[in-house]
Amino acid sequence: MDKLTLYLWVGLGSALGGMGRYWLSSVAQRLGDTFPWGTLIVNVSGSFAIGLFAAFVGPDGRWAVSTRTGLFLMSGLCGGYTTFSAFSLQTLDLLRHGQWRQAGANAVVSVILCLGAVWLGYWAGRALNRSPG
Repeated sequence: MDKLTLYLWVGLGSALGGMGRYWLSSVAQRLGDTFPWGTLIVNVSGSFAIGLFAAFVGPDGRWAVSTRTGLFLMSGLCGGYTTFSAFSLQTLDLLRHGQWRQAGANAVVSVILCLGAVWLGYWAGRALNRSPG
């Protein structure tokens, strides 16, 4: 498979991930706009998803996937879905507006929840790899 084809698969995954991110962030705006809830929810769920995929397709994983599929899921879909760059910008904006407490809470809660979610996703994937079926 040539590199152009791989880039196209990553691009397709990124487009789908980006659309999913936009939709979920829009839904999360209902929680209010004084805290970047949408970004937090997307980063946590994206961290879970990438952990789950990593466990499923890793060396001990249940699924052997092609390079194309791995790039589509991990670099494309998850990469297009997660919004750590948006997290950084929104935290900076909170700091620039003197909202130190919200900025600190966003940084600390995001890191803790995303690390927890990636661990939980990986754990879930490992457990599902061991289950019959």
